[in-house]
Amino acid sequence: MILLVVPFLWVDGLTLWPFVLVRRPNPRPVLINHERIHLRQQLELGLVVFYLWYLFEYLYRLFQYGDHYTAYRNISFEREAFANDQNLKYLTSRRLFGFWRYVRLGEWQKRRS
Repeated sequence: MILLVVPFLWVDGLTLWPFVLVRRPNPRPVLINHERIHLRQQLELGLVVFYLWYLFEYLYRLFQYGDHYTAYRNISFEREAFANDQNLKYLTSRRLFGFWRYVRLGEWQKRRS
């Protein structure tokens, strides 16, 4: 992981393998852990697959919820990272492809089946 401080960043943190971009120097450990979870996800899927999946899932969630923030928070990769970023030892016990348990269809899809 290569940590870079980017003061004009529009979010607190962003992971672009192998870089973790942060808006402020000395980021909180929880933020670093959140971004490290994304690094692991990117390693598992490969960069192209990860970024394509992330984009398509974001667009699906945006259609599903009609709201940027709700769509973002419901991307499977973000759901895993937010659910576990407070556990600073999470990556030591995380199973391979751990994000998979956070993949789910939207409520409207479940009702249709």
